[in-house]
Amino acid sequence: MLSILVPVYNYSISSLVTEIHKQATHAKINFEIICIEDGSNKFVLENKSVVDGLEHASIIISSKNNGRTKSRQILSDTSKFNWLLFLDADVMPKSDRFIIKHLENIDSKYEAIYGGFAYKTIKPQKNKTLRYNFGKNFEEVDAKKRNLKPYQIVISANFLIKKEIFSKINSQIKIKSYGLDNFFGALLKENKVNVLHINNEVYHYGIEDNKLYLNKVQEFITLLLKLYNDRMFLEHSNKLLSVFVSLKKYKLNYLLSFFYKLFNNLMERNLIGPKPNMFILQLYKLSYICFKDLDS
Repeated sequence: MLSILVPVYNYSISSLVTEIHKQATHAKINFEIICIEDGSNKFVLENKSVVDGLEHASIIISSKNNGRTKSRQILSDTSKFNWLLFLDADVMPKSDRFIIKHLENIDSKYEAIYGGFAYKTIKPQKNKTLRYNFGKNFEEVDAKKRNLKPYQIVISANFLIKKEIFSKINSQIKIKSYGLDNFFGALLKENKVNVLHINNEVYHYGIEDNKLYLNKVQEFITLLLKLYNDRMFLEHSNKLLSVFVSLKKYKLNYLLSFFYKLFNNLMERNLIGPKPNMFILQLYKLSYICFKDLDS
């Protein structure tokens, strides 16, 4: 009935797989848990020991880093059930009915079901405030709002999808990069996949430090531009790209690019500091994409 699939890279999954196994067993369904160590060099033996001790659970050890897209395809190809529940290694279900709540929607007309993201209301470490604040402001979104634009906030850390649909969409992604959730969402839209959002969140624990996350923002924008310029992003719901295209149409991208050249150091100083401003982050992204486009 359900294949629960977890790609892992240098992260302990002991608590996650134990909790998921307990919930799936309690739900009294046919299930399997398959994890893949994607070229990890930390926690490998610990993770293997825990997974090997659970019924209906297995772990694949890859000596090389394939990236999430290929790792998920390996997991899908290895799975035996028609519904796939993908979970990132650095999450934990918010509810003890997490599996059951996903199962309640499995016989609906929808082909992909996104449970959502949540962040605990705790004061993050000073060097991890950027990722935390972004998550609280832009990822922790109620399902009612997400369903208004179902392809916009598609967080792959917690989603249920039909196996045939996943293979069809995932096989179209040939790029290894950070930020591919937006591309996956665009392909769901292009292929008219019926998507449902529900309030069945996982807590996100693997929060990067500010500098690393800012580097990932730049990597994501580089990817976004490549997809746009290669005309691979014909159907999308990405706000940043939509605003950028409008600015470019009226030649205002030159002004934003110049703004980035003048103020990027000041913006970055704020963003990697202990109190990053979310408006500055949005301005940074917009000016950076304009600069990057003109500089290429």
